[in-house]
Order: sequence, then structure tokens, then C-alpha cells
Amino acid sequence: QVQVVESGGGLVQPGGSLRLSCAASGSIFSIDVMGWYRQVPGKERELVAVITSGGTTNYADSVKGRFTISRDNAKNAVYLQMSSLKPEDTAVYYCSSQTRYDSYWGKGTQVTVSS
Repeated sequence: QVQVVESGGGLVQPGGSLRLSCAASGSIFSIDVMGWYRQVPGKERELVAVITSGGTTNYADSVKGRFTISRDNAKNAVYLQMSSLKPEDTAVYYCSSQTRYDSYWGKGTQVTVSS
């Protein structure tokens, strides 16, 4: 069994910052890619940022320069530092841990950017 748990969501004003955390635990041997995705009602889930075990990153154009993804391989953890937040960043953010054969998802954490 594998568990993926996100934390750190909440309400923040435009221009503010928030840090999301995620940890994977259980019977998992090697996580190749960890990432963050987000979804709003009525829209498809979209990639926000991903990072490989070697540290290679990729970001959605909408968050480049504002969000930073990082990971701790020893802890099977991934983080998302979000700065200069905009109302359009409001969404449920999901953490994904991907091995060569399987992917595991958390239940999501709500991020709301509003004044």
C-alpha cells in the first residue's frame, strides 16, 4: 500500500506566498518523478510542475518564475514554493508520485487566492 499526502494549502491574498508539501510512504521502491497538478471545477487537471529523481524540473508556462518545485529523495517528499500568487492560481492541488510502472495520487489540498 502506498499513501500520498499533501499539506500546506489555505487562503492567501494576491501577491502572497504559500508552500505545499507532499510525502509518499508505504510499499514503494523507486520514485522516478514527483509533481504537482491542479484542478478547478469544470476543467481538466493540469500539470503545474514536475521534478525527476535527478533534479530536472519542468513548469507550466503560467507559473514559471513564480513557483519552485523541489524534492527530498530520502524522504520521498516533494515541495512547491508558490510566490506572487494570483487569483487564477486558485485550485485543488494534487501531488503525484510516479514509478516506472505506477502512479500514486494524493487527495489534494485547496489553495485559494483572494482578497
